[in-house]
Amino acid sequence: MARMEFLKFVRRRSFISELIYASLNIALAVALFLVVRYTESIWFAIALVILSKWRVFAVRPRYWWANMQSNIVDFIVSISVVIHMYTINSQTLIADGTKVLLLLGLMALYVGWLLFIKPRSKRIYVAIQAGVAVFYGIAALFTVSYNWPVSLVVIFAWLIGYASARHALNSFDDETHSLFLSLVWGLVIAEIAWVGYHWAIAYPLPLWPSLLLPQAAIIITLISFLGYKVYNSFYHHARIRMADVLMPLLFTISVFVVLLLVFNRVGTAI
Repeated sequence: MARMEFLKFVRRRSFISELIYASLNIALAVALFLVVRYTESIWFAIALVILSKWRVFAVRPRYWWANMQSNIVDFIVSISVVIHMYTINSQTLIADGTKVLLLLGLMALYVGWLLFIKPRSKRIYVAIQAGVAVFYGIAALFTVSYNWPVSLVVIFAWLIGYASARHALNSFDDETHSLFLSLVWGLVIAEIAWVGYHWAIAYPLPLWPSLLLPQAAIIITLISFLGYKVYNSFYHHARIRMADVLMPLLFTISVFVVLLLVFNRVGTAI
């Protein structure tokens, strides 16, 4: 009898903890929406994101660096959401009602990230987390960096590439070269970003042509996906099997061809 009561108490406490966790994350997403919409200040929203990561430092200082590295993908996604919210809200060619709907949609996606994607630890979800960080992060970077020095763009692109690669590689057991591979992959992304900065192309969204999707975000995300499939094949078979990478390779090349030969004709320089 005592055992049953204890199990009920544990389940009730677990449910309450999950409810509080979900409520706090939803509150963060709503707060970002309200801050961006009604204060029109990107810095207040970024400060709110930073404050929401207080648990990173709620441990002994020797664990801070490890916590920062484990949370950097979530931080990249959160800051990117703020940047995209601010970009939407600052558009003068979009009606206020449409802005609110777009902001609410982006807020809902962020809630989905916080509640359903970020907490998962299976390898497939970890890969998705890394992919979301790459796509959102690079898109946000190229959205705001049109008048930045190229060195800053390269540095931030390297950070996004390094963090996403490290996040994905850490899901593989007994990977002893994750740091080196992550550093190298960050360099690859930085080089692509350098080219993308000098050949900046973005595509207007179908229903909202004043909102632009940077080409670099699509290309870097696809290359990252292909790189992940190559590594996954090598990890499981000690060699790269063509059967594992052929379809991702063909898909990536096909999208590249469409982007470079078709959509570049209607692309807009940032």
